[in-house]
Amino acid sequence: MLSLLVEKSAMDDFGKLAGIMERLRAEGGCEWDRAQSHSSLRQYLLEEAHEVLDAIARKKPELLCEELGDLLIQILFHAQIAREHGEFDISDVISSISRKMIRRHPHVFSDAKA
Repeated sequence: MLSLLVEKSAMDDFGKLAGIMERLRAEGGCEWDRAQSHSSLRQYLLEEAHEVLDAIARKKPELLCEELGDLLIQILFHAQIAREHGEFDISDVISSISRKMIRRHPHVFSDAKA
């Protein structure tokens, strides 16, 4: 069995961020956020990815941290929309990429189950 340690505070912060996105999209949340769809968010996802690349090129760790956060909220945004449509949620996204990373790295995880 694969056992990775992630600081509890990081997991708590991630859960808090997911909760923020859920609240923004809920009744009584932000009208703009509630009106968004996968399609309407495409430009923002691409924009944030480009800003991450720019931060890397500029070699500014504090800027990279900020831009990775902006990209992360886009991922949570799309996962929340999918959850609302009964398609998948952020746990499914995490499980899927975990399985893929293990599958793609058998030289590291040969004893782990994907």
